[in-house]
Order: sequence, then structure tokens, then C-alpha cells
Amino acid sequence: MRDSTLVNAGPPFWLLAELTYDCPLHCPYCSNPTDMGDRKDEIDTQAWRDVMTQARKMGAVQLGFSGGEPLLRKDLEELVAHGRQLGFYTNLITSGIGLTSKRIAKLKEAGLDHIQISFQGADPEVNDAIAGRGKAYQQKFEMAQQVKAQGYPMVLNFVISKQNIEQIPQILDLATELEADYVELATAQYYGWAYHNRDHLLPSKAALDKAEQQVNEYRANQNGQGPQFIFVTPDYYEDRPKACMNGWASTFLTVTPDGSALPCHSAKLLPLEFPNVKDKTIEEIWQQDFSFNRFRGDSWMKEPCSSCSEKADDFGGCRCQAYMMTGDMENTDPVCAKSPHKHLIKDAIAKAEHPDTPLLYRDNSKDIVRVKL
Repeated sequence: MRDSTLVNAGPPFWLLAELTYDCPLHCPYCSNPTDMGDRKDEIDTQAWRDVMTQARKMGAVQLGFSGGEPLLRKDLEELVAHGRQLGFYTNLITSGIGLTSKRIAKLKEAGLDHIQISFQGADPEVNDAIAGRGKAYQQKFEMAQQVKAQGYPMVLNFVISKQNIEQIPQILDLATELEADYVELATAQYYGWAYHNRDHLLPSKAALDKAEQQVNEYRANQNGQGPQFIFVTPDYYEDRPKACMNGWASTFLTVTPDGSALPCHSAKLLPLEFPNVKDKTIEEIWQQDFSFNRFRGDSWMKEPCSSCSEKADDFGGCRCQAYMMTGDMENTDPVCAKSPHKHLIKDAIAKAEHPDTPLLYRDNSKDIVRVKL
């Protein structure tokens, strides 16, 4: 067993409160775990208040409310108010389903700073087909307008995949119509449900290049006005991995619905035993827990990472991606051209050209349901 002593761990700056994994949508690109647990195991209001208080005391400044769909928690406004009283900048990440003008007003009264609404497509047909729910687009559209009308910054998120990448021009127009301030066009990240659906989601390099060109051309014609577009491409087409989460347990602290504490959103898939806020304090978890110290620093690295001149920039890449694709969480992220497993990425790209398995929609039941498009 490796030494779990502290390795240059500053405070967690970002606390992501995943209030529930339950969600009214069924998006096949969802990065939540396929085993979502039971709602009866979700930690209660007081436990969340304690988590926020402890994290803020340690120096956390950003607080995100996420899920699933955080609007399904009836105590959301109370939690927002507590976070705001502590001095957090508070951010709600929502599908918009279940949002109403009255609830937006209540969240504003509670002190919520920021609402981000996700869309799945630029029109009702594509959006609702991906979301797996009828009339979702109309609800999102109306709530985006209400968010803007009630004085919030308009922040939209579009998860880009093979299913909607041909809609980039229409997506840009929709964001402008809604008077968005910031728009994230983020290619799907292949964890959880999305990993099972990667063949159906991963766009071709040609499609991505075209999409990026369309975004750049749109930006060039904005003359400094309109939304600020952020285009995030998948690392599968890169020769170096992304610096996952700015380094393991260096910036982000995620707490899941059942109280598990994670150094990143997807870490629970790793063969590690993660602590729970019901059993340990946030300070104990962040500074002393073996799982949080497991990949801090570089003493854990094997070749080619251990002797790589770029290890302080990319930290060996994503531990979850290394584990999912190679079976060893200590391996170099296979995205890296120096990885002996780079062929796995090339194989995945080739396989995505001709998917041979059905699409798996996110299902809130414990039974996995596969459907063909």
C-alpha cells in the first residue's frame, strides 16, 4: 500500500453538491454512474448544510448544485440560502425541467448567483429525442427566457455528440435568440452512461473540425456582441491528455447524493474505497484520506509518465479513463501518444464509425434498458 501522507494539498476551491442522481430526462450522454443508488439513501438537509459549512471554512469559494436534477430536491432553496450566507458563489446546473418562474424568483430570493440550463438540440425534434422526454425543449426554451428576464446571467450548455453535431449553426442561432451571455459547446465526456454509448456519441474528426470552424466563423461575425461561445473538443483526437480536474484532489471536491466524497465526478468507478461525509469531516477527507492522496504528486507514476517532462502539466491524464480503457488506474491515459495503449483510442474511434450495439438511454430504474434508434 502506498504512503497516504499529504502531498501539497491546498484547500478545495470548488464544491460540487450532487444532490440527487434522479432526473426527469434520459440522456444517453449522461456521465453519472449507471448504478445510481436509491433516493432513500440521499443525505438530508442538515448533512448538506454541514458539508457546505466545513468546505467553506477550509477555503472553498464556488458551490455548484448538480445531479441528476437538483430541482427535484425540495430543500434546494434552503441549501442555496445557506451557501449564500456562508459566502459561496452559488451555481445551479439544471435541465430546466421542473423550473418555473416562481421557483426562479424563490431561488433569487435565496441568493442564487447563477443558473446554467442544458439543451440537447437546437429544435424540439432533436432535443426531445436525445432527452428521451416529450416537450422538454419547449420547457427549456421558456425557462431560459425567464432566467434572463429575472436578471440572471444567461448561461447555456449544449453537450455535443454525433447526434446533434450537424446542428451547430442552428445551436449558435438559438443561443443568440435567447440572448445568452455564455454558451458551452462541450463534446460528451465518456463516463458512466456515456461510456456505454460512446460508439453512438463520438463524432468523427471531420465533423468536429467542421463544427469548430463553424463556431469560429460565427465568432468572427459577432463584432464583439452576443454570446461568448466556448467550444470544448474531446481528447480522443489529441496526442496529449487533458489535465484532469487540474490535478487529482487539488481543486475540486464532489459530494455525491449518498454522501460519498470524491476528488472528481467520475472517481467512484475506480477500485478505491472513498470516504463518506457521514463518517469523516471534510478536512479529514481532503487532507488525510488515502483515496484523496492516492494520485497527488507524481510518486505513483509509472513509465512513461514518471520520466516525462510534461507530467507537471497533465498529471498523467485522467485516472478514470486510464482505468476504464486499460484496466489499470496507474497507467498513462491512453489518449497520450506516449502511452503503449494508444491503440485503444484509435480502436474506439474506428468502432464509433459503425456502432454494433444498441443505444442505452439513462434509466432511473435499476434495470438497464437498451433501445435501437
